[in-house]
Amino acid sequence: MDEINRTEIAHLIVAVIVLFVVFGTQFVYSGNYSALSRAMLFSFFLVLVFAFVRKLVAYFYDASVEHRIWHLERFGFQPKQRFTSPMPLGLIVPFIFTLISLGKAFVVPLLTYETRPLKYRASRRFGYYSFTKMTEWHNALIGASGIVTCFLVAALAYMLNDTLLFKMSVYYAFWNLIPISKLDGTQIFFGNRILWSALAIIALFLAMVASLV
Repeated sequence: MDEINRTEIAHLIVAVIVLFVVFGTQFVYSGNYSALSRAMLFSFFLVLVFAFVRKLVAYFYDASVEHRIWHLERFGFQPKQRFTSPMPLGLIVPFIFTLISLGKAFVVPLLTYETRPLKYRASRRFGYYSFTKMTEWHNALIGASGIVTCFLVAALAYMLNDTLLFKMSVYYAFWNLIPISKLDGTQIFFGNRILWSALAIIALFLAMVASLV
């Protein structure tokens, strides 16, 4: 499995902090400070597992994956219509919704990922061969692995009657499935629309359940 560089570690740490702020703000307003430690623990757990599973699946396809906070590099279609530095939407959007809603809106489109194929692949079945292209289907599977992981964590949390972890897992998957910009949803959608549709239906259903618990 490919190593995590310092830049990626920094982005993952930022994602943990943002996730904690979004879900922890509600406890600050309600005065339930004891729940903040659980919010931090679950934030760390979700981001870590989410990234680890995706890297593991990428390794299976002999590719490397790097995670970054969701960002926007350009504001138009012309080559010169670019920001001086990438705009970190993965920071701005969650904080704005959290501030406006006083911690009641859990909007967390946080991370994007970039898949790079390794120059050579080693296959146990077919021997050693060169590989220089990663298909959109493989990229979609890598992206979907993180979403499915969130679903599994949500199912476990539901069985354990842990409302906080359930909501965090569901909303994290739901918002990252939106097919805009470089979010997971975009890469899955263009890799396989049927796969994206199936995941979107599950995410929508779980989000409806999460809004009721």
